[in-house]
Amino acid sequence: MKPNFKVDRTPKRSDEPIWWGLFGAGGTWFAMITPITILVLGILAPLGIIDAEALSYERVSAFAKTIIGALFIIATLALPMWHAMHRVHHGMHDLKIHAGVLGKVICYFIAALISALSVIFLIMV
Repeated sequence: MKPNFKVDRTPKRSDEPIWWGLFGAGGTWFAMITPITILVLGILAPLGIIDAEALSYERVSAFAKTIIGALFIIATLALPMWHAMHRVHHGMHDLKIHAGVLGKVICYFIAALISALSVIFLIMV
């Protein structure tokens, strides 16, 4: 006996894997890197455990001008924003706010704007 279902031979393309990839990367970055950054900059440095000279403006500015430093700063700002905006977009559905394509565009535009601004500001440094 043959199964009683049909296979869609021409499935509709989805852009969802792109957003889920950025969501996953942002969540991972936020969970693993942000607590260390907060520990170093928000606790260890103010308590004097890390030398204040290590975080002087000149050293941090020089770090931001290197490719590793620039990528770190961009990732620290952009990836969690993509994660957050993806959560907002899907959270609206959970709250029965169906904004449709406009809501999706607004959410992802905000994340893209923050990403672009982080790149622009680092180029200006």
